Amino acid sequence: MKNIKKLPGLLLIIGNLSLFANDINVLHFGAKADSITDNTVSFQKAIDEAAITGGTVFVPAGKYLIKGSLHMEGVSLTGENKSPKSWTPFNGTILLATGGKGKETDQALFEMRNSSAVSGITVYYPDQSIDHIQPYPWTFHIGSYSKDSTVFDCTIENVTLINSYNGIHAGPNENGRHRINSVFGCVLRRGIFVESVGDIGRIENVQFHCHFWGHPVTKGNFGKAFDYMQANLEAFIIGRSDWEFMTNTFVFPARIGYHFIYTENGNWKGACNGQFNGIAADASGCCIKVDAIQHMGLLITNGQFNSHLTGDSTQIIINETNTGSIRFENCGFWGPVKHNADIKGDGYVTFQNCYFSNNYYDPNLFSIVCNGGKIQIIGNTFDAVQSKSSEKKWSYEGERTSPPAIFIEKNTKHAIISGNNGYNGIMIKNHIGDKAIINSNELYNP
Repeated sequence: MKNIKKLPGLLLIIGNLSLFANDINVLHFGAKADSITDNTVSFQKAIDEAAITGGTVFVPAGKYLIKGSLHMEGVSLTGENKSPKSWTPFNGTILLATGGKGKETDQALFEMRNSSAVSGITVYYPDQSIDHIQPYPWTFHIGSYSKDSTVFDCTIENVTLINSYNGIHAGPNENGRHRINSVFGCVLRRGIFVESVGDIGRIENVQFHCHFWGHPVTKGNFGKAFDYMQANLEAFIIGRSDWEFMTNTFVFPARIGYHFIYTENGNWKGACNGQFNGIAADASGCCIKVDAIQHMGLLITNGQFNSHLTGDSTQIIINETNTGSIRFENCGFWGPVKHNADIKGDGYVTFQNCYFSNNYYDPNLFSIVCNGGKIQIIGNTFDAVQSKSSEKKWSYEGERTSPPAIFIEKNTKHAIISGNNGYNGIMIKNHIGDKAIINSNELYNP
């Protein structure tokens, strides 16, 4: 009977032994979690061993100084962290990165090639100063700098970035099927930048927030990190990507939340198409800026976008260089901004079932201004939350002064505006005559 009672515990021990039987522990290669010893060589030896024998490189809890760069191909490296580390930033597996200070173009902390994975770690740059922020290379680089080499199937998961200057870069040459999931932290200049993506990339459950560098033990400061991010950060930069799937992503704050650009690297030139669901940006000068997208363009659903009176102070900016299609469905746009959307270029833009409020004290600024391309504005609500102009401030609960809703300027090629309403109806200004189809909207009655 006694032996039977001991059986469950024995099975648990055996199960754990088998679970970690193929792990390659960095401590066995000379690594020391003392915050002082440079572990670059020890970690690289463990990674190289895993590339030959298989198995996962395991990094136990502790603080490991890494002065150089780690190169991986076909290898998984994992620490002990199972959740983001904001309230207990130095609990779990911590890598202290010091390489490349002042040199953005140096090698990344992790140089990842085909079928590499990193998970369960926190990365902290101890030499970075909140009062004198310096450039650093990327924390993660997925890809190759050789035009003759392609990189596919890399994973970054369950990672906390305390104060990365540049977070994750996929590119510049052909790569694909990146899987970036559950990455949280404070990033300062660039969060995630993808380009030259030849097969669907997936970015899911990512949050960039200044509070990750706000804990006293990190020598950070919430307010100073906020100010720097709002003035400098481009959180998500999307270049040439043949389908990018992005889900449940958020940034607070940023200069630009999501920036869609043209990139050119050898034969890989162009912009992005893809689907973006549940994406959000808060306290941003501009939430979404589109310089270029592919003709089939972007499908943006269930987005939440809030901007402040800083920088562009406009949630959506479609620039003159855009020729692709952008469709917003069931999204919310609010905050103290000049405009919710400023649209130019020669593309197509659709807003359907969305909420707009510009929360600004100037009653002459329209929520949507269109001066290029073709636009459809169907079935939306234009709220009137504004503060009194005499108070020169904004509030989410401000006066309902019924700001003007839609301005169709002369360079717009065609517009359909139908089925919209507002707190006191909606004001529409049309400068393209019968090229605008306007019907079934609630009459403006301030």
